[in-house]
Amino acid sequence: MERLGRALASCLRPGDFLGLYGGLGAGKTCLVRGLAQGLGTDDRLVASPSFTLINEYPGAIPLFHIDGYRLNRPEEVEELGLEEYWDGPGITVIEWAERIPHLPEDRLDIHISILGPESRKVCLLGLGTFSQRNELRKLLTLWR
Repeated sequence: MERLGRALASCLRPGDFLGLYGGLGAGKTCLVRGLAQGLGTDDRLVASPSFTLINEYPGAIPLFHIDGYRLNRPEEVEELGLEEYWDGPGITVIEWAERIPHLPEDRLDIHISILGPESRKVCLLGLGTFSQRNELRKLLTLWR
């Protein structure tokens, strides 16, 4: 998952949004750790934001790591002002994205399924203008 995150980082731009989907232990935070590595951020800072909800990692392109697991009502999402992150200067990644009622139309959804202790199936789905990006097409071709 970290290797995929590092490769994916080379395709991302400020303002990009990634929605992560998958059960507990699927590797969502490991993927974010790889993104941090690929963006030149200290990956030792990366931890699951389950209790803090939002972690911000500094770098040339900031990485905003959000966890939707504990969000149960749309009002909670509104109170956090999450939309400010995906309109900001960094890359926004939301774990448990299915719990967020209104996601940006232009995004990359990453679905992770556990196949075994060390095996995962990953499905990348570019939505909106994200699906037209040449860098992403190249990455998808390489990872098939």
